[in-house]
Amino acid sequence: MMTYLYLALAIVAEVAATMALKALSDEFRVGTLALVVGGYVTAFTFLCVVLRTLPVGIGYAIWAGLGTALVVLCGALIYRQVPDLWALTGIGLIVAGVVCINVLSKTNVH
Repeated sequence: MMTYLYLALAIVAEVAATMALKALSDEFRVGTLALVVGGYVTAFTFLCVVLRTLPVGIGYAIWAGLGTALVVLCGALIYRQVPDLWALTGIGLIVAGVVCINVLSKTNVH
């Protein structure tokens, strides 16, 4: 159970760092740079802990997939970068893949 908490923390840290990276690209600020670096260091640290118990392919797929979906959602809410129907379809497929990995696959360690 702690594995999934750490995975969630890794995802949130990566999404926060990516949103800060976009802000940094608009205007350079040292504090924003610190958030980017700290967020990615935190994300990879928690992902490293997660990979002690989850297979690397499964852990990375969940981290990258849900992180991507959340970045698109945050981009739409914060930066008004609204995805089109094809983008939403792709994100839906990513989420469906994560559900398949966690619910149906015997590869995942529960």
